[in-house]
Amino acid sequence: MRARTSLAVGALGVLTAGLLAGCGGAGSSGTDAPEKGASGAGCAPVAGDKLVVLTDDKKLQNTDNVIPAVNAKAATPQLVAALDKVSAKLDTPKLIELNRAVDVDRKTPQVAAKEFADANGVTDGVEKGPGGQVTVGAGNFSESQTIAELYKIALTAAGYQVKVQTIGNRELYEPALEKGQVQVVPEYAATMAEFLNTKANGKDAQPVSSPELDKTVSALKAAGDKVGISFGQPAQAQDQNAFAVTKAFADKYQVATLSDLAAKCSGTATVLAGPPECPQRPKCQAGLVEVYDFKAGSFSSLDAGGPQTKNALKTGAASVGLVFSSDAALAAS
Repeated sequence: MRARTSLAVGALGVLTAGLLAGCGGAGSSGTDAPEKGASGAGCAPVAGDKLVVLTDDKKLQNTDNVIPAVNAKAATPQLVAALDKVSAKLDTPKLIELNRAVDVDRKTPQVAAKEFADANGVTDGVEKGPGGQVTVGAGNFSESQTIAELYKIALTAAGYQVKVQTIGNRELYEPALEKGQVQVVPEYAATMAEFLNTKANGKDAQPVSSPELDKTVSALKAAGDKVGISFGQPAQAQDQNAFAVTKAFADKYQVATLSDLAAKCSGTATVLAGPPECPQRPKCQAGLVEVYDFKAGSFSSLDAGGPQTKNALKTGAASVGLVFSSDAALAAS
């Protein structure tokens, strides 16, 4: 899968493999020594096919909601309103199902997007705009491509002649968006806010994103105004770091939130799985310790929400692992 929010406080400003580098790419397998302070029995892993995400009830993660980014010169009211129709219909469970349609059921992004648009009335009430050519840029991963196809459907209904172009990572498409070489890109609020922040103020800039969506979007729009990028309304859908367990684990230990995990499962038997950088990252193990006082008995160095971590959960090698909140595996397991 892929990450939108880096495990560090600031985003590294790239997508797919690039963002995974920020979150920690695939690492060597193995179990590191636990951080001092882990005590108690903990919760041993429980194998199972179904993965469930534990609720981040104290808001460790920032708000990486899907949001349309638009070249300011192209941002007519009708164009933005059409994109906002997509945002209004898209929440995280629906985004998981879209990803499942493409990543598991092997439908094309175009087919998955059309089925979603038809089922959810995405084009209902779309106002006609002035028309013209619009290029929707997409990152080189299926979720971005599918959302870009949804944008195409909405904009076509608004009278634009639209093509979708897969460009690559944020470092490639963001300058193209500034220059108007592409007019629209699906974005992620917190990650884009930090990308623009660090691009303007350096890699050590004070973070501007927040667990509160309004604050993140306000900072994002302020940063976008400086470089000629406007933003539509954020969707409820989020693609961000999350922590998953098997349903069998959740049922056995009666955990539904990260607070439950900390209260019931801090201790020696608990194995946390994630990318190699996770123990030091404020959005991964370090954040779990600071925000929730959760102390795992050991850490298994695997990948960032990828097949190694998910397999470790399913086979009973890990108690809890870093995943991404819109991962198709959360629906397909």
